[in-house]
Amino acid sequence: MTKSNPESEWFGEKSVTPEEKTGLVRGVFDSVAENYDLMNDLMSLGIHRPWKDAFVRMIRPRPGLNYLDVAGGTGDIAFRIRKKLEKFTNPSESETQITLLDLNPNMLSVGRDRAMNTGEGLAFNWICGNAEYLPLEDSSQDVYTIAFGLRNVTHIDTALKEALRVLKPGGRFFCLEFSHVQIPVLDKIYDLYSDKVIPTLGEKIAHDRESYQYLIESIRKFPTQEQLVRRMGQAGFKHSAVRNLSFGIAAIHSGIKP
Repeated sequence: MTKSNPESEWFGEKSVTPEEKTGLVRGVFDSVAENYDLMNDLMSLGIHRPWKDAFVRMIRPRPGLNYLDVAGGTGDIAFRIRKKLEKFTNPSESETQITLLDLNPNMLSVGRDRAMNTGEGLAFNWICGNAEYLPLEDSSQDVYTIAFGLRNVTHIDTALKEALRVLKPGGRFFCLEFSHVQIPVLDKIYDLYSDKVIPTLGEKIAHDRESYQYLIESIRKFPTQEQLVRRMGQAGFKHSAVRNLSFGIAAIHSGIKP
């Protein structure tokens, strides 16, 4: 059986303690917050946008539910969920709650500023918190989403169990994350692009090569598609499944709380 939370001892390729990793990850996102969306464009060649659209289509948002977006500081997923809800006639906003939670205050500030600029800042709940111990009641959420955040969590198995705890019975879990390319030739090309291009872009555009080097290494350390499905099952999710995007460059994992 796989050791629980093996990624807690690694910050990219560097061996660390779990306490060190949490602080180092917070430091990375302190550094990249202002350029986060731009760098996602560069890291994914812009494809992260249709990936996120596909992710939210899988969720099939509808009014009257509680949505929790973890590691959602810049708001990309929460804003898309709200946009989908607008198509409903007279949705009961008082019964629909969308909460954004992020470990990093700077990331939350970026998202809150974006929401305020569109006049929607009060449409969301904003919480600075850790995915490993969510400040939410048991069985209080209908949908849990995490996009490009799970690989940065120090204890993934702990976060999965927390997701299960806060979901209502029948509640749904969705994770969008960079994953492992499934085509042998493409994986070599992607590795070369990751090694040679992304850290250089980080240095030139965000003036931070080290953070983007870590982000690439964190993708490679992330569990494979099959490993994460298995770990979701071990955490207690049922009907765990994966859908690859762009030949596995990214993947959507989903599960249901029994």
